[in-house]
Amino acid sequence: MSASEPPQSYQQLVALVARLAARVETLEAENAELRRRLGMNSTNSSTPPSKDSIEAKARRRVDRSSRDRSADRQPGGQPGHQGSGLAPSMAPDRTETLPPPGACGGCGGDLADAADAGMSWAQVWDILAVTLEKVHYLLPRRRCGCGKITTAVPPFGSVGTVVYGPSLNAAAILLASEGNVPLERTAMLIQALFRVPVSTGFVARALQRLAQRLTAAGFDDAMKTALRAEEVLCTDETPTNVISNSTDAHGQPAAGSPHAVTVRTPDARLVYYAPIGSRSKTALAGLGVLEGYAGYLVRDDYAGYHQFDAQLAGVQQCAAHLIRHCKGVLELHSAQQNWASEVITVLREAAAAVTEATTNNRDQLDPDLLAGLRRRYDHAVAWGITTNRHRTWAKGNHPGYTLAKRLADKADQVFTFTRNLAVPWTNNSSEQALKGPKRHQAVSGYWHTLTTLANYCRGRSYLVSTRGHGIRPIDAIHAALTGNPWLPTASTA
Repeated sequence: MSASEPPQSYQQLVALVARLAARVETLEAENAELRRRLGMNSTNSSTPPSKDSIEAKARRRVDRSSRDRSADRQPGGQPGHQGSGLAPSMAPDRTETLPPPGACGGCGGDLADAADAGMSWAQVWDILAVTLEKVHYLLPRRRCGCGKITTAVPPFGSVGTVVYGPSLNAAAILLASEGNVPLERTAMLIQALFRVPVSTGFVARALQRLAQRLTAAGFDDAMKTALRAEEVLCTDETPTNVISNSTDAHGQPAAGSPHAVTVRTPDARLVYYAPIGSRSKTALAGLGVLEGYAGYLVRDDYAGYHQFDAQLAGVQQCAAHLIRHCKGVLELHSAQQNWASEVITVLREAAAAVTEATTNNRDQLDPDLLAGLRRRYDHAVAWGITTNRHRTWAKGNHPGYTLAKRLADKADQVFTFTRNLAVPWTNNSSEQALKGPKRHQAVSGYWHTLTTLANYCRGRSYLVSTRGHGIRPIDAIHAALTGNPWLPTASTA
């Protein structure tokens, strides 16, 4: 302040300090929001693991190792663990006797005239050399009295063509679909393994052929019917890269927001994948599974699913999502947001109680135990609302207030799994199911069209579900390619 300026009054100084304090509070809130966003990863938000930083991935791996390994637990198989090593076959395909050793393993002496000391053994299991068999089929033709000539049907392919048979088609499908191998590398591997020079076009047609056979057999409709008959379903979706085919946008992402959706049973008996052009209410209803479904649905809180709530027996909010959001709020301030830690504890204790009950063949939790868990949950959530209601934030409400309000409003949906023990407490099974499309996209980059994405989804639905029913993928593919695919039914699913 210069000598010519009049001194400020006490009231003016108080007002200045108040303005500066408010500015500091605003800047601190903006700084906290920036730190929160920078610290978001798959353990404390809905950020997918694929977008985690290297540091976050390393920290997640360390956290997982510390959870899985106690102080006295050593690496490797634990006592009582049944190993998976090869047991000797009592009926080997053939037996060979090798020449006896020529020199002593100890002194190196000649063993030509040494005494017989009995016989030891070893078994080697290996695959015989694969050879391409070229079969020429002669197809008899018969002329009917009506003048029509009918030709015998070849076992695979069509009359007058040379095609690769179901085994090579199955190899291409297994590598490209089950193994998430790009088409070009699939063709290369088939040539390396079987000495058969196939093209990338053959691999693409093999995948398309499987999808077409399944469509012709009514696989999608059978899957939807079987799913709608289930008591509990889980669902989730993930964005996919689909390239536009229009001439003015060639090589650019397709219009809209294509996603791959999964609707599945918790135990992987039935796993259905389908593409949607956008993550909208209309697209989700158009799947033809959830519209009219009256069972329990395990999901996250995406608004597109709310349209089904009134018809459902119940909704289970994914507790894994809620725990991640609680961790994100807790990281803002461990003391002020400790209520979120209590919510995490309650949810985990409830899950442990359900596990114990089902292990002991009980169909419900102890009423007093459940009431106590719910009371602790409600108290923690109420504290989260109270302590964050007027807390300053950069934009809108404080994240702790937003989360606490959601947990209060959806409390009944959070605790569904404690009332019906057949309902899983998380939607992890759906997230795990979507790792397949994400891995495929990571190695291949994108799908050319929604049709190719649909073909991929149909093939994955078939192979994952048949595996859930104990059918080998190679057998499932052979059955589909030869016109007799496995089909789910409500009575046997």
